[in-house]
Amino acid sequence: MHAFDVLGDPVRRRILELLADGERSSGEVSAVIQKEFGISQPAVSRHLRVLRDAGFAVVRAEGTRRLYAVDAAPLREVDAWLDRFRRYWTPHLDALATELARGRRTGRPPAPRPPGSET
Repeated sequence: MHAFDVLGDPVRRRILELLADGERSSGEVSAVIQKEFGISQPAVSRHLRVLRDAGFAVVRAEGTRRLYAVDAAPLREVDAWLDRFRRYWTPHLDALATELARGRRTGRPPAPRPPGSET
């Protein structure tokens, strides 16, 4: 399965967000996902398996518990692929940071730009 197929699912993205904060048991992950998405525990387990099989998550047994954590290697591959596109948004984010800094220095929000002046 391609990385973007895996990451394209909002449930799997949310699971990765949970795991990014640290190792979690399958029960903890299931409880949050069931509450937020209203899906069953077996469905959450299937999403965890997809993440594990695609290499985005690792699992280890601790007694009867299964503990999941993020495996960063596939995320680094996604980041490397996205790198060629960063030139499209990085200058805009840098300009935004400059405008925000100007607003903090003057104590007022930056003036709006006239329509059509965006680049």
